[in-house]
Amino acid sequence: MGMSERLAIGDIAPAFTLPADDGSQVSLSDFGRVLVYFYPKASTPGCTKEACDFRDALSQLNDAAVDVVGISPDKVPALAKFRDNQELNFPLLSDEDKSVMKAWGAFGEKKNYGKVVQGVIRSTFLVEDGKIALAMYNVKATGHVARVLRELDL
Repeated sequence: MGMSERLAIGDIAPAFTLPADDGSQVSLSDFGRVLVYFYPKASTPGCTKEACDFRDALSQLNDAAVDVVGISPDKVPALAKFRDNQELNFPLLSDEDKSVMKAWGAFGEKKNYGKVVQGVIRSTFLVEDGKIALAMYNVKATGHVARVLRELDL
């Protein structure tokens, strides 16, 4: 298995409905402008840093009418624990079978400590009117949210 097909600006954002950290079902269509970010595993150092940066920037994003949703392959109880431990203020969604990640090009071959492995490709997308307005693949957790804010002129 190689790389998933990558999304580009102007592509239709693949629809999804996934279970959330609070037990509800959340769909892409629930949002207007939304940052959808994919991360490998809740409660790990890099993913915690990234999630807390999104948490801390959420009011700035919301002021610009941008919501945030995080997606990982974790089970719902792990997401709820992550949300509570880090006081996260946006939904975390569970994509256990990785079908949404694959549809968004956020799962596939990546390098991990010099080895090629299959895994979650840390990625962030801005969706506006159902289309990809920003696509960032292979992002680093540290400094990523500041970069997103710059890209959005916030």
